[in-house]
Amino acid sequence: MSTPHRVVIAVFPEVDLLDVTGPAEVFALASREAGRRLYDVRLAGPDGGQVTTSAGVRLVTDLAFDEVGAAVDTLVVPGAVEPTEDGPVARVDEAVVRWVAATAPYAGRVASVCVGAHLLAAAGLLDGRRATTHWSTARQLAAEHPRVEVDPDPIFVRSGRVWTGAGISACMDLTLALVAEDHGEELALAVARQLVMYLKRQGGQSQFSVPLSRPAASRRDIDALRVHIAEHLGADLSAAALAQRMSLSERHFARTFRKELGTSPAAYVEAVRVEAARRLLETTDQPLEQVAAAAGLGSVETLHRAFRKQIATTPAAYRRRFRTAH
Repeated sequence: MSTPHRVVIAVFPEVDLLDVTGPAEVFALASREAGRRLYDVRLAGPDGGQVTTSAGVRLVTDLAFDEVGAAVDTLVVPGAVEPTEDGPVARVDEAVVRWVAATAPYAGRVASVCVGAHLLAAAGLLDGRRATTHWSTARQLAAEHPRVEVDPDPIFVRSGRVWTGAGISACMDLTLALVAEDHGEELALAVARQLVMYLKRQGGQSQFSVPLSRPAASRRDIDALRVHIAEHLGADLSAAALAQRMSLSERHFARTFRKELGTSPAAYVEAVRVEAARRLLETTDQPLEQVAAAAGLGSVETLHRAFRKQIATTPAAYRRRFRTAH
C-alpha cells in the first residue's frame, strides 16, 4: 500500500475557518470514498498548540512550523482579512510569510485558499505567475505585487506547481481539483456528490455572474438599460440600437457606457448572452440551436465562438462538465 499523500495546512491567529476545514474535509472524504487512507492532513501553526480562527473557533495544531520538515507533498496556505470601512483587507503575517517562503521550495505543490494568495505573493511565489484571490482583495493584491498577473475572475488558477483559489466556498472546488489530479475525475466527482455540492466547477468558471461583476452604475438610465438587455436577449442589442433607446449618439453612448461599466456595449451584451447560455446548458437538455437562439446568440457557430472567447471551452464540453441532474 502506498504512503498517504502528506498535506500540511498552515494555521495562524484569525485565519478564516472554512479555508482550513474545507480542504481538510475534501481530503478526508477522498480517503473515505477510496476505502483507504489517501491523505495525511496535518495542521501547522507558528508555535503549536491552539489557534483561534476568525470565527472564534479554536483549532489545535499537530505541528509547530519549525517541526514540519521538508517532506510535504501539498502545502495549503489559507488567509485572513481585517475589516475596514473601505471593505476587507488581506492580512499579511510576516512570520507566516517567512515560513511559507522557506517551506514552499521543498513542497510538491503549493495551494493558497482565498486571500492566502497574499501570503504566497509576499513570499515571492507568485512573481511572473497568473493568480487569483477573493474578488474583494484582488485590487490590493495587484497593487501590492505588480509582478503578479492577478485575475479576479476564476474560481482557481493553476500555474505550474502553484495553485491559487478564490473566495470562501471555492476552496472546495480547488481541493477537488487537487484530488482529481492525484486520483482522477471519478473520485473527485464522488467526493463532490458526498458534499452535496451544486456541481464540481472547473477553474475557468467565474466567481460571480455578469450583473454581480459590474457595480451599479451612477446613472439610473444605464442600470435600466442593463435590465432591458437581460430581459431582451433575442432583440437587436447592437450599440446603435441601444444608443437609440438611450436617445444618444452612438459615439456618446459608447463613451458613457464604458465610463459607467468599464467595458464596451458589445462586450457586455456578449457576456450576458453567454451567461444565459451557460445556465441553459447547466439546467436543460435543449439542443445547441435552441440554446443559441434563446440566449440571443443566433447560431451555433456564434455560440461556439462566444464560448471559446469568454470561457475557453465549447458549449458541448461545458454541458458535459456542468450539466446538473434533474
